[in-house]
Amino acid sequence: TAGSAPQPSRDKCHASGLRSDMGRAGLTLLLLPLALLAAEAEGDTGAAVEEEVKIEVLHLPESCSPKSKRGDLLNAHYDGFLASDGSKFYCSRTQNEGHPKWFVLGVGQVIKGLDIAMTDMCPGEKRKVIIPPSLAYGQQGYAHAKIPPNATLIFEIELYAVNKGPRSVEAFNQIDKDSDKKLSELEISQYLEEEFARDGKKRDPSVHDEILADIFKKNDHDGDGFISAKEYNVYQHDEL
Repeated sequence: TAGSAPQPSRDKCHASGLRSDMGRAGLTLLLLPLALLAAEAEGDTGAAVEEEVKIEVLHLPESCSPKSKRGDLLNAHYDGFLASDGSKFYCSRTQNEGHPKWFVLGVGQVIKGLDIAMTDMCPGEKRKVIIPPSLAYGQQGYAHAKIPPNATLIFEIELYAVNKGPRSVEAFNQIDKDSDKKLSELEISQYLEEEFARDGKKRDPSVHDEILADIFKKNDHDGDGFISAKEYNVYQHDEL
């Protein structure tokens, strides 16, 4: 139960256990998503009854708007612990020069348990969540992050921002300047420049080129130099 789970340590994230080369491995559309928790290892999806994520709200701002939903772009810091002994296996503050992580909610950029745990969350909110193995790394575990098989995970999460996600219809239309229902390299390049200018962080110019190349590598499935509405759209029920 939540009450009997070991309490995570409150250190400065020195026990991350991750390698520095994880930072650029998961580049996707818009900024840097959380590479550690990309769904490389499938959970125990064959379970007859799916277990639940236990959520404890540690802090709730007086103004709780907007609330996060599937497809939103979130910016958050979080620490991950093994419930078995409270040892820390991940700390976002040791990655990407300590910047909070950007990722799209509900599309598999993080484990399913985190997608569930961070739904209906508002900027400034803090949560402690307990995620069962079936909604984390299941029977496989995740050796790179020293997560053993059938491990229950604890995350302490602080959410900073909830923005309209890059895979929404609105975002596609915003990027598609000429309204031809496909995105060119120039259109996406301009969009990245606008987003970088908006968040105000200093980046090496090569980061822009790396992200742009990665976007087309992962999304231009037919290799025609454009990302069509179908290639871009990760939501089955959205229509462009």
